[in-house]
Amino acid sequence: MDRSMELKFQSFAPMISNTPLLEIQYKYRGNDRRIFAKAEYYNLSGSIKDRVAFHILKKAYESHAIQKGDCIAEATSGNTGIAFSAMGSYLGHKVVIYMPDWMSRERISLMESYGAKVRLVSKEEGGFLGSIQMTEELAKQGNVFLPRQFSNEDNVETHYLTTGEEIVRQLSALGLKADGTVAGVGTGGTVMGIGKRLREENPSCKVYPLEPSNSPTLSTGYRVGKHRIYGISDEFIPSIVKLNELDQVISVDDGDSIRMARMLSQQLGIGVGVSSGANFLGSVIAQERLGKDSVVATVFADDNKKYLSTDYSVPQPAKEGYLTNDIQLMNVAAYRSVSYTHLRAHETPEHL
Repeated sequence: MDRSMELKFQSFAPMISNTPLLEIQYKYRGNDRRIFAKAEYYNLSGSIKDRVAFHILKKAYESHAIQKGDCIAEATSGNTGIAFSAMGSYLGHKVVIYMPDWMSRERISLMESYGAKVRLVSKEEGGFLGSIQMTEELAKQGNVFLPRQFSNEDNVETHYLTTGEEIVRQLSALGLKADGTVAGVGTGGTVMGIGKRLREENPSCKVYPLEPSNSPTLSTGYRVGKHRIYGISDEFIPSIVKLNELDQVISVDDGDSIRMARMLSQQLGIGVGVSSGANFLGSVIAQERLGKDSVVATVFADDNKKYLSTDYSVPQPAKEGYLTNDIQLMNVAAYRSVSYTHLRAHETPEHL
């Protein structure tokens, strides 16, 4: 990587990672509990995918897999495309995003606002799988860099090195270790990477992948229905997901997830996306399995702003069997610390 690009990566690195860890205090069926969640909307473009885009692009420049002037092309359900649109623009690249046409309008507008070209792909054209194929076809023209988030092991490495490491460090500052972690599976990089790091700290830590019960892709191997938890269960199981290395799949209802996300926003002021509501519910289920005092960590992948044109903005009926019927949110506390490598000379880890 030449010096000019190295300086560019250094200049915006502080805007990515080192996000707050939230302690959500709540009651479930009358019992006091807590869940820990990373507030990933504090990243550059507002989601956990900024970590992935930064790491993949930095490694690509270091290995010369990408050159100045190359086009960046990616298939996405939204957040990854937004992240590559923002970073690609800053680094001087043209960005082309292929995305199924049933995603929210806000996603398209955000990517276009960063200067990206968005190519919407219909179900007839193949949806997600068609989007991926279109990026491969574009790459044949030359001078195109494909991040390939669904198959790129750098995706997993991102969360092992950063997200998982931060959870370990932030929990350790509280005198805790994770007994379990839950994350919805889109690419699978999050649950695989975080799980690997947490198990290094606690070998008995359970790692639960999460899917919508309305469309159980992980359980069946393919998409079998519709769901409203954007960003997960995208028609197929990505190659970086190793189910044999994970624990039992947790399933949650999309309506219940929307209700949970709205509760977090309306009762605690935490405006998170639908997948965050799903991850919270999945963490409740995990605590049921591990014990009410167990330490369960998850991620709030993004905020609520890109869901305002979806059913997120519509009150959902409280159906029988919904977990939200038995959840009472009480309080939230935030813990934020910096990476050891960013400490000033007079600081020590005890200052965190």
